[in-house]
Amino acid sequence: MGIIKKVRTLTATALLAASFTGASFAADNIRIAFIDPLSGPFATTGESGYRTFEYAAQTLVNDKGGVLGGRMFEIVPMDNKISPKESLIQLKRAISEGIHYIVQGNSSGVANALTDAINKHNRRNPDQRIIFLNYSAVDPALTNEKCNFWHFRFDANADIKMDALTDVIAEDQDIKKVYIIGQDYSFGKAVAAAAVKFIGAKRPDIEIVGNELHPIGKVKDFTPYATKIKSSGADAVITGNWGADMVGLGKAIVEAGVDAPIFTYYGAHDGITATFADKGVDVIRVVHEGTFNPPSAEFKAFNEGFKKVNPDKDLNQPRIIGTIQMLAKAMEAAGTDDPVAVATALEGMDFTNIYGRKVHMRASDHQIIQDVNITVHTDKNIEVDADNSGYGLLTEKTVKEAGKDLPTSCEMKRPS
Repeated sequence: MGIIKKVRTLTATALLAASFTGASFAADNIRIAFIDPLSGPFATTGESGYRTFEYAAQTLVNDKGGVLGGRMFEIVPMDNKISPKESLIQLKRAISEGIHYIVQGNSSGVANALTDAINKHNRRNPDQRIIFLNYSAVDPALTNEKCNFWHFRFDANADIKMDALTDVIAEDQDIKKVYIIGQDYSFGKAVAAAAVKFIGAKRPDIEIVGNELHPIGKVKDFTPYATKIKSSGADAVITGNWGADMVGLGKAIVEAGVDAPIFTYYGAHDGITATFADKGVDVIRVVHEGTFNPPSAEFKAFNEGFKKVNPDKDLNQPRIIGTIQMLAKAMEAAGTDDPVAVATALEGMDFTNIYGRKVHMRASDHQIIQDVNITVHTDKNIEVDADNSGYGLLTEKTVKEAGKDLPTSCEMKRPS
């Protein structure tokens, strides 16, 4: 399917879904721009996020009467083709359409471009301010040296996740050699730096036998990388790869016969779980805010409803649910959709997520603090599977309030 045809198909699908769910497009809707890939190599990941936002907004806000006396949330898809330049074009489009809320998550390179542009725009245009709700871009810089009042992150950052992963690695005395591989951009570099830092602190005896980056979204055959991993004698692999790059790397590792646990940030869903299948059992571990198995009753019911509408997709980023719920709560608390008032209500907010666990939006840097789980790929005790494969993620370890004690260099400047 060509890119143009695919985008048209996605748009038609979204509109059709909206007609069935009863979504309205009234002038007084609160419009939220979804700026993420809906074409190109990462379209599958982007579409999953878009469908989750649509379903969460419809079922958790609109079907319950909306916010602020009946105003509905409307998710507006804007394809950025995973390009920072295209993302800025879509941001200008959102501004021209009077949209005050942006959601984005795929690629920290894109997030860095957006947060800079939004911060500058808001300084220059106090009557057109925008809030950036980051649901998945985890470069630590975004809530450290590049933090700003308009950016909120609803996912654990790369350092928080690596801190949790390396706790597990440090406890395994059979791991003596580790190979680090990732995508060559800000997030991949952050993952590699965090791995070296935390392994060095917790298990200085572990040897880093490989630490390399590959072009993001451009590698068609990961066999040469998998061959190097195998020949290194690594006892474990760490990767932050996501989307098509995780599928490609995972397939190559499986085919190369690498006999080592693989510690990942995004090693499940979007075809990844199906790719590993039986060979991923007790091998793939994913650090995640979600508790897929065992699921809470609320999450299980929400997932079943989502799958009825989207049988070909997984609810693989449940933090999106919290993003929508916390935004709605902030608007109700503020009594308005004015961005300054909503941002003020969001920072410092305590909330109970779909798993019944407490989360906190830290006011000092707008980094969410929540429990983080280490999950393992398995076919045992699975109630919520991935890729309709019969395999899924089972929680092995939970880190309570992960990252709570990690320092931040953020010097938050608030509007006067």
